[in-house]
Amino acid sequence: MLRSFPPGTDALRVLQSAFNAIAAAQVELVAEVAERGDHEAEGCSSIKNWLRDQLRLDSAAAHRLVDAGRTLRRLPRVADAADTGALSPEHLRSFSYALRHLDPGIVEDAQDWMIDLARHAPPKTLRDATVRLREAAYPDELDEAWIRGMDRHDIRLSPVADGWHLTGFLPADTGAAFRAILGSLSAPTCADDDRPAAERRITALDTLLAGILENGLPTDKGVRPHIDLTVDLAQLATDADTTTGRLAGFGSIGPAQLQQILCGGDLTPILTAGKHATLDVGRRARLATPHQRRAVGQQQDRTCAGPGCHAPVVHVHHIRHWSDGGPTDLSNLIGLCPACHRLVHAGRLRIDPRTRRIEATVRRRSPGRLPDLGAVRARAPARAARSG
Repeated sequence: MLRSFPPGTDALRVLQSAFNAIAAAQVELVAEVAERGDHEAEGCSSIKNWLRDQLRLDSAAAHRLVDAGRTLRRLPRVADAADTGALSPEHLRSFSYALRHLDPGIVEDAQDWMIDLARHAPPKTLRDATVRLREAAYPDELDEAWIRGMDRHDIRLSPVADGWHLTGFLPADTGAAFRAILGSLSAPTCADDDRPAAERRITALDTLLAGILENGLPTDKGVRPHIDLTVDLAQLATDADTTTGRLAGFGSIGPAQLQQILCGGDLTPILTAGKHATLDVGRRARLATPHQRRAVGQQQDRTCAGPGCHAPVVHVHHIRHWSDGGPTDLSNLIGLCPACHRLVHAGRLRIDPRTRRIEATVRRRSPGRLPDLGAVRARAPARAARSG
């Protein structure tokens, strides 16, 4: 039978039209069988069950046939176009979508231009036009969706055994900006770039983050942000193939990954004993050097030294004040958050220069009871100097 079709591209056009017409005939027949209840005579409780049992269709395909049948019954002009083979089953799904999400009267009024669009455009174009029609009919739904999404805005990174697990939800504008940047950075570099899309996206994100880290962050006071990596130097020198390390915020990493990070990273040695010119500058400078700020952060795990405080280190404070002759040496520096720094200068917190422990100095209100330090921080005067 197929040999009777004209050759070449004309044959493909005729075959597609015939396929569409047969599919439409099947949809209409399914609707008729369901209306008459013929499936019940064969022991099936629903037309969908009959389609699964007798035609061996899966549930999704059976549902599409039944749904399309209702659509053709509701939209006779769409049914006429489908009978001629002008509409594919995928086009019919767009009309079904319109009836589910729009007032039927709106769809009936719009079916003529929708049919004309379907005759000349692929199903996706018709679906996009249907979505825009819904947006025009119910513009408030867009704002309602935006408001619902506000409660979901979040990004979380969780360390797992083999890397990081990223979860979250971005608002529309932030997501669009992120997609635009990631899409630009992850585009193939040349015609021979055969990297998988997933690899190109991760490389793009790494490039984006590296660009930010190169310029530094406002809270780092000019120190280019680093990733803290702890490793035993003696072990690394004697047996690099088995030496492991610890990546701050993540955990242990293996020898191969350690070597990769060491190969491409800037190294800042952190001395745990003795003195070093880059860490002890005596009275020559008042402000902590970038290396000193990094050393203080590493010593305190980047956490404020205030009692019970878990805020990040922002200020580097002289334990013995510079104005009192205190040197800008690592042993005389301590990392504080802005709130705890204000409390120190306000005299509400005292630092023991020998143990570096910080204790409250306020009077007890009752025996065995100290005032709430959180409330004290909130009331501390803001006039204290930031640099110690």
